Amino acid sequence: MVKKSCCSASRLQINNSNQSEVTEITQAAKKIERAKMIFIPGGTFKMGTEDLDGFPADGEGPIRDVTVDSFYLDTYAVTNAEFKTFIKDTGYVTDAEKFGWSFVFHLFLSETAMQLVTQTVAGTPWWVVVEGAAWNHPEGPDSSIEDRMDHPVVHVSWNDAAAYCKWAGKRLPTEAEWEYAARGGLEQKRYPWGDEFMPEGKHVCNIWQGDFPIMNTAEDGYLGTAPAKSFPPNRYGLYNTAGNVWEWCMDWFTDQPDQKGSNDNPKGPKLGMSRVIRGGSYLCHDSYCNRYRVAARSSNTPDSSTGNTGFRCVTDKDTY
Repeated sequence: MVKKSCCSASRLQINNSNQSEVTEITQAAKKIERAKMIFIPGGTFKMGTEDLDGFPADGEGPIRDVTVDSFYLDTYAVTNAEFKTFIKDTGYVTDAEKFGWSFVFHLFLSETAMQLVTQTVAGTPWWVVVEGAAWNHPEGPDSSIEDRMDHPVVHVSWNDAAAYCKWAGKRLPTEAEWEYAARGGLEQKRYPWGDEFMPEGKHVCNIWQGDFPIMNTAEDGYLGTAPAKSFPPNRYGLYNTAGNVWEWCMDWFTDQPDQKGSNDNPKGPKLGMSRVIRGGSYLCHDSYCNRYRVAARSSNTPDSSTGNTGFRCVTDKDTY
């Protein structure tokens, strides 16, 4: 069976001449609270996978020994409440708002929002272009985040995530830092908690159950995003490093091993077309896109935004 991607949708797939610009953000005098960050001690780990259930075309392998320095990492993804504080403090306008639309999963649309659909993505028609969809209106203008303030913010591009990090005095994690932390000290395990998908028969992450992309039985308790601190954390105390939302990383994406950087604090290639995303999302399904594995990776263009992509932040040890 050919494994396909339900992961995300890119603005490159849509014929649209609008261009998004990175807005320079002046760092707020009062930085966002750092109590949510946890110290990740540096070390060397085996990065990547060569498992048969992986995606070689994604550049998941070969396995290599990688060393990262110590750093601080958000224990959970940036929430709607936190992003709202950033917006109020800076007046920042996200890429989705500049373009006037974002990608929404088809089953989440109301009848009103369905009337605003302008296009679908060829090959992945479950991703639809919805006018007015943005971080504060995840399913279109008639939707709200008021009952999801503790959920991860979505419809944020890489540009938006980087701007937030600058404001908060933080940065996005490198891909190596992200995988090292997500593994929680476990070596070459399939998931952040081990190799068994449902330990003791319990759901421990937010992914798709049922028949993708038609019916989600929500056996894990969620149709879309879950609160950012759902399910048990890994051994480092990090929540939802598998499923829930994809998370932006600093690196440009490459599937070529010789372009991923050195084995000492690698930062990926110097240039590229798309940025790395890690962790999978609530749309991942074992029969279609099992990218909720800890070594799985994907990418999207820096100005793209979807209803299943968010981020978390890093601070260097010497600047915490």
